[in-house]
Amino acid sequence: MTDDARSNNAIHIDTLPGGQVLAWRMSLPEAYRFDDAHSFHGRDVESVAEQVMPDGLHKAFVWRGAAVHLAIRLRTEDGVGEALCDASVTPAVDDPAALMDVARGLLGLQLDVPAFVRAVAHDARLTALVAQRPGLRIPQCATPFEALSWAITGQQISLAVAISLRRKLIRLAGRPLDAQRYCYPSAQDVAALHSDDLRAVGFSTAKAATLVDVAARVASGDLPLDSWQQQGLPAENIREHLLGVRGIGPWTVNYCLLRGFACADASLHGDVALRKALQHLLQRNEKPAIGETEAWLQQFSPWRSLVAAHLWASL
Repeated sequence: MTDDARSNNAIHIDTLPGGQVLAWRMSLPEAYRFDDAHSFHGRDVESVAEQVMPDGLHKAFVWRGAAVHLAIRLRTEDGVGEALCDASVTPAVDDPAALMDVARGLLGLQLDVPAFVRAVAHDARLTALVAQRPGLRIPQCATPFEALSWAITGQQISLAVAISLRRKLIRLAGRPLDAQRYCYPSAQDVAALHSDDLRAVGFSTAKAATLVDVAARVASGDLPLDSWQQQGLPAENIREHLLGVRGIGPWTVNYCLLRGFACADASLHGDVALRKALQHLLQRNEKPAIGETEAWLQQFSPWRSLVAAHLWASL
């Protein structure tokens, strides 16, 4: 597929034996910051499910039962930025055009950043913080299950350890793409594991049990994450369902809403790094308590997710 064969925001689909090949391009906002997506998707230096380059990224994942390899290349033409997207899907899926939304999510394009900037303009300290990184965005995971499983994996451990465990999970349950890379596994793939499989690669007993249990619930339809995303189920409803699962607490739910559902108003008040950043912003000697952090964030509802993103970035 040549660049000339693409039309902006229209998708070209070739159906092949066993699958599909898709191509499309998307307009990018003015002064789009790829650094945000680069940092998020490039956090694993071994790149087992993602590969990040200066001008784009490759992402492999299981989506609606199919193995997907999505390549996104950024370019600027006549001063206008765009993303050129190609995807191979095996086997074919019923609604391949929905992958356009996945690509938008990977680049963090869902949230209305200018509206956020206007909404927080009344707070001088936050406005100054936002001005340091104009246009900052929140890149998404490819699927809600990826976001939820990543949040469970990262509970109460350092980022470096969480990345290592995530890599082991991908190698254990992911579908091979080639000799080095794997598709991030689906809920069905993880549900096929036993908790002992995860314990053997470093997961705690409780975390291994939670991950397998949650995967089984998603695979069975008890927690229909993809349907919730497609239907636009309100965040409070998603929160209520997820908090009813043993091993999932408020931080895990809010992180899943942030990275899996592009929720603009996830409150990450329990996050240690966020509280540390808020301590610096408010020029305190100690980190604010969780309750105080929650109250402070509440004043910026319904934009708490982007507030959190700017606080994290300030560190």
